[in-house]
Amino acid sequence: MTTPFTPDGDQRKWCAQLRALAAEQLRPLAAAGAPGRVNRPLVEALGELGLLARVLPAHGPVRATDLCLLRESLAQECTEAETALALQGLGAYPVLRYGSPQQRARRLPAVVAGRAVAAFALSEPGAGSDAAALELRAEPEPAGGGWRLTGEKCWISNAPDADLYTVFARTGPAAGAAGVTAFLVPGDRPGLTGRPLEMLAPHPVGTLAFDGVPVGRQDVVGEVGGGFRVAMGTLDLFRPSVGAFAVGMARAALRAALAHAGERHAFGGPLKDLQAVSHTLADMATRTEAAALLVRAAAAAYDAGEPGVARRSAMAKLFATETAQYVVDAAVQIHGARALHRGHLLEHLYRGVRAPRIYEGATEVQRTIIARELYRNAEDCTKDRRGDRSKDHAEDRSKNLEDGS
Repeated sequence: MTTPFTPDGDQRKWCAQLRALAAEQLRPLAAAGAPGRVNRPLVEALGELGLLARVLPAHGPVRATDLCLLRESLAQECTEAETALALQGLGAYPVLRYGSPQQRARRLPAVVAGRAVAAFALSEPGAGSDAAALELRAEPEPAGGGWRLTGEKCWISNAPDADLYTVFARTGPAAGAAGVTAFLVPGDRPGLTGRPLEMLAPHPVGTLAFDGVPVGRQDVVGEVGGGFRVAMGTLDLFRPSVGAFAVGMARAALRAALAHAGERHAFGGPLKDLQAVSHTLADMATRTEAAALLVRAAAAAYDAGEPGVARRSAMAKLFATETAQYVVDAAVQIHGARALHRGHLLEHLYRGVRAPRIYEGATEVQRTIIARELYRNAEDCTKDRRGDRSKDHAEDRSKNLEDGS
């Protein structure tokens, strides 16, 4: 039996196929890549297998449900493949949804095929989760209607190796979200340089330096001054799928913990017979299932165009990433020291599970978004009640006048 938030038979079959592809074809490519750098053979394989086309479809809208199922399935078997797929989508989705027909026709086919690597360049040294505080300047050219980008981006996934960046810069003097514009900047544009950063997990991340990088009207994604809308629209789609990535890691950790608890003997029997272990496994499974349902509910709401997507997306990312951290940590505890050996699955997951609680809006930012939306809904409800009371009062007065009282 399926519910609106659980995969149906076709979806379960597709997820099984994805897990098999990840284990048999993508994991060897991931293992052969250089840690911390873009793995182009892996990205090309994602294109050849048609997975990037599911994230960036040529026709029809991007379905958040498909994106979440993709990310959860791949994450269970190969986190590197999952991350490579997600970064292609994150970097190119602004062009798909907000770009001009010319931008889409020129840039997207190579990204979907896995021949070009895309990146989403929003964060800066002083503007991580507070994206509205970005300071990269887009200074107007005296003639020609273009700009020169000057400043720095930091913690940019796929930098400095990407072929194409969606870059957010300040084109106007207004503070905050106003005056931010999104630009499509090729990686070989004059004045653009970068360097890789060594992170806790072997993830391709780097900095970008803009030394008068030229951009023109043809490079604007969406509208001048509309860049913050582009960024938030992209994150509303991808935040639930970050939760799906986390659920995939949690499922992999839970599977490993269950197998180990059944095989490892201590104190006269298998670990699974110890109440402390069995109760921990029960909590791990329950929290993972709750996170999965919350993620799928958020994805279903996005696909249906329901209101409150920002709140639902924030809840899904918040709960799923915090849950994955707990589940992976508990799995390490059940395994003991062997899980800390370099190369062990749980050692890999332990390093990889930390970052999703920070990127695309840290846990604290998600709580702020949720609270803000709760207050807004409460205010709307108060206004509605006041309106109803005013309407009732007006009707009473009208009735009294009609009665001559």
